[in-house]
Amino acid sequence: MSSPGAHDDGSQPWLHQRGREIQEFGTVRQFPLGLSFETRMYSCERLNRVLADTQILYALYKKYHWLMRGPTFYQLHLLLDKHAGEQLALVDLLAERVQTLGGVAVGDPRHVAEITRVPRPPDGAEEVPVMLSRLLETHEMILIDCHDAAGRVAEMGDDGSNDILVSNVIRTGELQTWFLAEHLVEVPLVRA
Repeated sequence: MSSPGAHDDGSQPWLHQRGREIQEFGTVRQFPLGLSFETRMYSCERLNRVLADTQILYALYKKYHWLMRGPTFYQLHLLLDKHAGEQLALVDLLAERVQTLGGVAVGDPRHVAEITRVPRPPDGAEEVPVMLSRLLETHEMILIDCHDAAGRVAEMGDDGSNDILVSNVIRTGELQTWFLAEHLVEVPLVRA
């Protein structure tokens, strides 16, 4: 019997739920995708590594967006926020691909920190060229990994992962790299 004034109409949320882990990280479930277990395991491993690095790149873009300063503050503040949004879209795309293959996408920031290969920058603010250089180095690290991963998953017949790596991650990374690199050249505004 319920207490006075209380009614069990199914609208009360079930709070403080706990349960067992139903799939371990680093495993894949069997889906009818026409891809072997080995291919899906390999693709999930590579995609999770790119996913972890991309999550860190997204976080660096947001951090540097906030810490921008100097005469190009406004332009870089907006550019870095735009790039962050594009990286966030890649995070979702990569995570969904891992899940589609039957894997478990890395999502907890503490787990991401264990997997990423991106060096941790200082906690404070750095000079603008240093922050931009860190972004460029992170992009290059991800691009090198993606070029290798794209070729290997293609050899294994995983065209979907290859397409995401090439059409989305690599193309976005190359374009963002170009935009950032052009801010690190010293060109006079007008010639005398």
